[in-house]
Amino acid sequence: MNFPIPVPSAATLPMMDPFGFARSAFDYWRDAVERSVLFMDVMRHRGNQYLEHIEKTKPSVLGFETEVLMDGRELPRPVNYELMRVLPPAGIEIDPQRRPFVVVDPRAGHGPGIGGFKPDSEIGVALRAGHPCYFVGFLPYPEPGQTVEDVVEAEVAFLRCVIERHPTTAEKPMVVGNCQAGWQIMMAAALEPDLFGPILIAGSPLSYWAGERGKAPLRYTGGLSGGSWMTALLSDLGNGLFDGAWLVQNFENLNPANTWWTKQYRVFANVDTEAVRYLEFERWWGGHVVLGGQEIQYIVDNLFIGNRLSTAQLMTSDGRRIDLRNVRSPVVVFCSRGDDITPPPQALGWVRDLYEGVDGIIANEQTIVYCVHDSTGHLGIFVSGSVSRKEHTEFTANMDYIDVLPPGLYETSISRADERADAGLIEREYLLEFTPRTVAELDREIGHQPDDEARFATVARISEINLGLYRLFLQPWVRALATPSSAKWMRRMHPNRLGYRLLSDRNPLTLSLPALAEKVRADRHPVGEDNVFRRAETLVSEQIARGLDTWSDLRDKASEQLFMSIYGQPLLQVLVGLRADGQPHRRRPGTELEHRRFIQRRQAELHDRIAAGGSHEAKMRSIIYVLGGAPATDERNFKRMRASRAELEPSLKLADFKNLLREQFFILKHDREAALEAIPTLLKGQSAAQIDTHLNQIEHVLAASGELSAHAADRFKRIKSLFHRARPNATAVALTSPGAAPQSPSAAMNEPASPAPIAKAAEPRQTVTSGLPVSESQGAQASDTGRMPDGDKPAAAPGRRAPRKPRNA
Repeated sequence: MNFPIPVPSAATLPMMDPFGFARSAFDYWRDAVERSVLFMDVMRHRGNQYLEHIEKTKPSVLGFETEVLMDGRELPRPVNYELMRVLPPAGIEIDPQRRPFVVVDPRAGHGPGIGGFKPDSEIGVALRAGHPCYFVGFLPYPEPGQTVEDVVEAEVAFLRCVIERHPTTAEKPMVVGNCQAGWQIMMAAALEPDLFGPILIAGSPLSYWAGERGKAPLRYTGGLSGGSWMTALLSDLGNGLFDGAWLVQNFENLNPANTWWTKQYRVFANVDTEAVRYLEFERWWGGHVVLGGQEIQYIVDNLFIGNRLSTAQLMTSDGRRIDLRNVRSPVVVFCSRGDDITPPPQALGWVRDLYEGVDGIIANEQTIVYCVHDSTGHLGIFVSGSVSRKEHTEFTANMDYIDVLPPGLYETSISRADERADAGLIEREYLLEFTPRTVAELDREIGHQPDDEARFATVARISEINLGLYRLFLQPWVRALATPSSAKWMRRMHPNRLGYRLLSDRNPLTLSLPALAEKVRADRHPVGEDNVFRRAETLVSEQIARGLDTWSDLRDKASEQLFMSIYGQPLLQVLVGLRADGQPHRRRPGTELEHRRFIQRRQAELHDRIAAGGSHEAKMRSIIYVLGGAPATDERNFKRMRASRAELEPSLKLADFKNLLREQFFILKHDREAALEAIPTLLKGQSAAQIDTHLNQIEHVLAASGELSAHAADRFKRIKSLFHRARPNATAVALTSPGAAPQSPSAAMNEPASPAPIAKAAEPRQTVTSGLPVSESQGAQASDTGRMPDGDKPAAAPGRRAPRKPRNA
């Protein structure tokens, strides 16, 4: 009987051969020594790069050539920001008629340029799509007395400059705000809504108390440090300036495994291939900037701790309220579940803070679109090449479609074209789809915890008390001791800065390192991955990282439990005055009586517009109805509409055509049955020949997108019946869509030729107005039935509109 003879693997052969084992040990030792020399040389390059970068007047990591158009230092209220035009690289042609893109970089401790760090970036994607691009960057030091409000006003001035440079462009600029720039852009859009086109906020926190238990421990930092008095102390020690390196250190402390081990070990283990990528990123990561003491105090007090932006409690110095409900441009929120700096609850919670339901969103004419990535980290949202090639490319390509979406709340999903049954009908690699959502559905994504509000409100009160005590007793002494020289040395000695300086050519201990590294590169002996000692090194590294992760998890859990136990005490909440008046712990604008009455007025205004218009509105409404009814919608429907403009509305400009499309979307979503039954009223006064022409145009547009589905064909039959009823002296023929209320033949014969007008019929008009609000019930219906823009619930009988129940928003 034959038994198989075990054959040792290649990895275990050296262990069985004493000489082979020794050779493996020697090869590994030699490789480790060589890698150590090369690693130290990479660190030396990093230090030299840091020193060279910070000594520049305008340090930036932007990967594109630019020209300065406006210098914020020359504005009436000077700031250290600049507006730059991005010059297209060779081989890229820009269409000056296309919508301009403005990318605003975050000023959160690092220098500018991350939004255009490499070709596969937000700016790179927009340039390849042919859009004129502009970049808003900043200088390392603020102007004396610079405030957050000054920065917001400067960004408004920059946007006006961009608009003036494109007088013939129909669309307003699209503005991209990364991280901390996102809330600045939203503040500017709330103050000057008419200047903005679609807004993309990527990884931007807007609701600072929101968060999921067991995740995002950064939101507890303010409470565990006793409030914002520490921020004031650091600003005073900095002689009125706050070192951005402290913000970077907070970021790094969230992931000690990566900060203290993994990032450096990755370079050490792959020093022959990883050095270039590492140094490119470190040029931005180590380029710390400085904020003004007034700026950072405003940010911490009003946003991070006070949470006043998402509750419409911020006021400008001239008395204007900053209310995000005033933003009229579509807002696209891009966040990630893998982001521990701006988790989805903080990126999306502002919707929940401002609105109790989709009714309020629609009444304020807001279109809010959100996309939640599954895994990418905070920096990956606006740095990762794969994210730029997928998500940012789709956002850029779909902005015209987002611009015509009716007001409401939508979630986007991105799927690969080659994984879909209709792959042949998709032009690009991915397809972006939009699905209507309700605030209740969004709430499940946010994980709202009402009990947390009392805790964070307590933190806000404690912060005010501690800050007042610091300003009364300590601040005069600290300011008396701080000087420009002491502040400069404190910045230099910050641990995050000092590490760069110590490993640079300015350290005499590194003088022999360049020659030694060159000698190693000339005679390199890398060891293979199958070396048993190299494998052991990898295992040890993984254990170190895993141990640091475990310690980090325990630290975060302990911090959360400590925060919850301290600020959840009823006695402490009473002592700071939270339970004295029985009022909510924070303002909820969506529940206020004034807002509910506003919603009712807007719904009534829209209902009065259902039967206003002429043949333009009738044709567009009909096409939207036939093409609607799917669980989600995508850009292909908009392209069909846009391609039909030359035939349907040749005299309309593209911007007016988009307004017409948006308004009819809007009306169908508000009350589908009333909108359809008003079509004969819109066609009043048209001859039979004109009506036939209109129907032929509609049929031609529908046929251009391929054969209609059975569902769409049934809808088109109903449209035909409504157009036939509009013929002069015609007898109505009831051709209702599937699911319509059944009618007896006698009822059909007695149906009037055209329905009683819902509002006074208007003469056919040439001008187009923008959309008006729709109701929460219809928004919920669109989501619950999975229809966009209209559902397929049983229709009311033709010529009658189902009675509407009065509701309180």
